[in-house]
Order: sequence, then structure tokens, then C-alpha cells
Amino acid sequence: MKPLKKEDINQDVFDLYDDYAHNKIDRRKFVEKLSLYAIGGVTVSSLLSFITPNYVDNLLVKPDSTTGKLSGVIVVHENRGLNPYIEDVGRRTAIEGFISLAPDALSPLGGYPGNDDDGRELQRQRDRNEMLEDFIAAYNYLMSHEDCNGKIGVVGFCFGGWISNMMAVKIPTLKAAVPFYGGQPSTEDTLKIKAPLLLQYAGLDTRVNAGWPDYETALKENNVEYTAHFYPDVNHGFHNNTTPRYDEKAATLAWERTIAFFKEKLK
Repeated sequence: MKPLKKEDINQDVFDLYDDYAHNKIDRRKFVEKLSLYAIGGVTVSSLLSFITPNYVDNLLVKPDSTTGKLSGVIVVHENRGLNPYIEDVGRRTAIEGFISLAPDALSPLGGYPGNDDDGRELQRQRDRNEMLEDFIAAYNYLMSHEDCNGKIGVVGFCFGGWISNMMAVKIPTLKAAVPFYGGQPSTEDTLKIKAPLLLQYAGLDTRVNAGWPDYETALKENNVEYTAHFYPDVNHGFHNNTTPRYDEKAATLAWERTIAFFKEKLK
């Protein structure tokens, strides 16, 4: 059988994986529903292998070639712990000249367990507001780091997108926040935001995007500085290059915008 390609997969399969990845259905139900799309010589196992992450290979990374104090960026993982994808994002951030700190919210439970399924199960055992406090503590740690100049931003993905939004709510001294397809704060919380926002959304992500109109209204009413980008015809998780939801064009553009934003706001 020829290898599967993204264009061979029904959009419903991506939506189904999104439900599974965000704990709306368990693994048994996910595989059961996935079997409906195992047609034309495509097996459930091949679909499962294609749609789930494949990783070929508390993280603080500093650039090698710079001297003096640097601006910092907190990198916040998805709902499964500090996996290799987020570690790589941390390294990419450092390459651009920032001190990057990528904490693992699963540290109290032993850390990222080596695969995303177990990581999601572990993360469900933690309260998300307690995890938010952990990332605020990471911000405070980076603020006091001898190599940091005190100008700090945050970028996060999925769960990390919500954390990024909420760090902007909770930390008045935060200099910039870049939530990728992140859940939005309440209207009451939005009025507390002082940091400029760069909001990255996937065009096909109806679940997260449903909260955007109210968020936009609250941002405008409270004169919060923001820019929002919607990337058409891409799925939630389009930046994650370990899954078939990855879209190289959109991911590259979104990351270029992210780095340019940080270089502007953290200078």
C-alpha cells in the first residue's frame, strides 16, 4: 500500500483526532470511530500511525554567540507535557537570540512520560489553574535570571495558548504574548491585559475559533493592543511538525511573525 498523504485523509479524521487529543473521547472510542474511515485498502492501524505524532528526536536554552543580558521567552507546551516538539520550539527561539525557558507542567508527576497518550492522561490529573501558577513562577524565575534583561514574552500552543492568554491577564509586566490556537479569557479577565498580543488561529479550528468574536469585542472595548491572524484551510495544531496536521507554509509564516513580534516588543 502506498504511503498516506495529508490530502488523502478526510477532514473528519482530523476533527476526530482533535476530539481525542482534547479528551472529548477516549482512545477506545477514537479507534472505533476511526475504523469508519478505513476504506479502500486503508487500515485502522495505518490511519492511527499517520494521524498521531511521530517524534524522531524543564528546558532553558541560551544563544551561544551573544553577550550581555538578553530578552526572554517562556515556551508553553500543549496538553501533554514537554515533548520533543516543544523542546525544539525552545531551541528555535534561542537561535533567534532569546533566552528560552520551556517548563514541563508534568514535572510534579515525573515529567513528560515519553509518549503523548500517557502525557495527556498525566496532564488531566493536574488542575489547569495550578499549572498556570507554575508558568507564572517560571516567568518570575526568568525575571531573576542573571542573563535576562527583564523583558519577557510568552508563546504557547493549544493548552499553552490558553496559558499565554492567561499570563497576559495575570502578569501586568509581561511584554508580549503569542497564543497559538489558544482558549480565550473571559470578558472580565480581558480588561486586565496590558501586554500586546499576537493571536494565531487555524482556519478549520471551529472549536477554539468559536470564542474569538467575544474575545475580539472585549479586546477592542478595553483598548488592548492586538493583531490576529487566521490561517485558512489549516487545522488546530498546524505548527506542530510531528503530525499530519502540520502545514509548512502556515507554520513558517506564523513563526516568522512570532519572532518579528518578539524582536519588536522585547527590544
